[in-house]
Amino acid sequence: MTMASNRDRNRHQTADTAPTTNLPERLKSLRDLLLTGLVERDVAIRLALLATLAGEHLLLIGPPGTAKSLLARRLQLAFKDSTYFERLLTRFTVPEELFGPLSIKALEEDRYERLTAKYLPTASVAFLDEIFKANSAILNALLTLLNEREFDNGTQRERTPLLAVIGASNELPEGDELAALFDRFLLRLYVGPVTTEGFGALLGLRGNEIPHVPEELKLSAEDLDGVRARADKIDVPDDVVALLADLRKLCIAEELPVSDRRWRKIVKLLQVSALTNDRDAVSIWDCWLLQHCLWEEPEQRQAVYDWYAARVGASAAMDPGQLTRIVASWEGTLKRDQDSRSQQVDEEGRLLYESGVGNVVVSARGPIQQIRDGEPLYVAQMGWGDPWANDLDHGELNNQNEGYTAAELGELHHVDADGNRRRVRDWTDRENYMAKQTNWFAEPGDLPALIGPTRHKSVYIESCLREVDAVSAAVATYQEKLEAHVQSLADQVHDHVWVTRDFAVPAAAALDATCHKVDVLKDRVINLRKGFELLPREVGV
Repeated sequence: MTMASNRDRNRHQTADTAPTTNLPERLKSLRDLLLTGLVERDVAIRLALLATLAGEHLLLIGPPGTAKSLLARRLQLAFKDSTYFERLLTRFTVPEELFGPLSIKALEEDRYERLTAKYLPTASVAFLDEIFKANSAILNALLTLLNEREFDNGTQRERTPLLAVIGASNELPEGDELAALFDRFLLRLYVGPVTTEGFGALLGLRGNEIPHVPEELKLSAEDLDGVRARADKIDVPDDVVALLADLRKLCIAEELPVSDRRWRKIVKLLQVSALTNDRDAVSIWDCWLLQHCLWEEPEQRQAVYDWYAARVGASAAMDPGQLTRIVASWEGTLKRDQDSRSQQVDEEGRLLYESGVGNVVVSARGPIQQIRDGEPLYVAQMGWGDPWANDLDHGELNNQNEGYTAAELGELHHVDADGNRRRVRDWTDRENYMAKQTNWFAEPGDLPALIGPTRHKSVYIESCLREVDAVSAAVATYQEKLEAHVQSLADQVHDHVWVTRDFAVPAAAALDATCHKVDVLKDRVINLRKGFELLPREVGV
């Protein structure tokens, strides 16, 4: 009995009640059994099984002799009452080889129908080797079969039992006419020869061991219907939506075409991944699968993987880079406020000016010491004069209104405390004399404003502190989500049905780096708050 007839027999049974008890453990057992006797084909088996559960197809690209057809045959073993079809396509392949020969009886009755038994339209799992060799006579029917699971047989469109097609090719498709066929494969994987590390295990294989899959492990049509129906109810949280949105930007920047239809299929795949890991929401870790959905050439897979591996610490719609930019912006605002200079005021709000002798005054006008050739000028005192004891007359006290430089003043003589006449430059009180404003050669003028750190209104500072506190709360929330990510790495990745365990190492490294960034951000926010608290405030405002 085929899987199609099973569906008809049990159509009264709803998908939500389909048996999926202990589904994750069941799938792990299936996965591991299908890997029996295979070397370094873990990812291929995982993707093939997941593609079938999600109602999608898998494309394997790689050289001959890399077990691509064997993978498809193994996949068929995972399903109850399944049928298998395999064909190598060439440019000369005719439709009869895939879809069955024309019915002579039908032709006699003027009907154009094919005998599809044991051909692709009646297969549950199919392997089509060198699929991009398909010619135009085959292409349209193949597209309908892959996408709609239907086959146009004469005037009738028949529903097929097809679960998944494993396509294989030694090379990528060339030509626009194959683009649609290429797009039908949501999951894509490059399958290369066994690595040096696995070569010894390959040589140690004996015979062609076919794993025995117990009936209780095999998946039925009801199992598949149940998975797909329940997957629609799996939540896609904001952090995953944010990651997909950022990845879409990357694809656009890298000129990697991804249709809207493909993005929707990707979401459904992630929902199936979450469901089969016994979760009610998609997690960041399910997005490990994206690397196998978004490449046109195998080399592009690594770019998507590297981007994702570096992004796993983005646990919310606001990523650490955005938080860092916000903190940096506030640091710029604080520095601007700290560096700001303006004229000072007293407690009564009056503008302050420098008197020139270290005093602060509120008058904008006052005596300004004159300058000649860069030298400040002074006046002499009565009793000072030339070496021959001639006192200066009144006009000479200010050097005929030219003033004296410090050197010129020093050449004058005065009478010391002992009554001796000596040069002013040798006078022990000379510096004090020149420091007194009354001894400057000065004229009235505008005094310079007293400039100092700008005093800010309290309402402005308090507003900034509230904004910084909001940033601090965002960082704290982000850190909580990040800690949950770290815990989920241990809880989910190590036991994930589809994600390989080797991913835990780069994922942990990325999370550690992000945790360090967040710790640094927290310190920066603390310093921000202290800085705003210490800004000078306007008196009484």
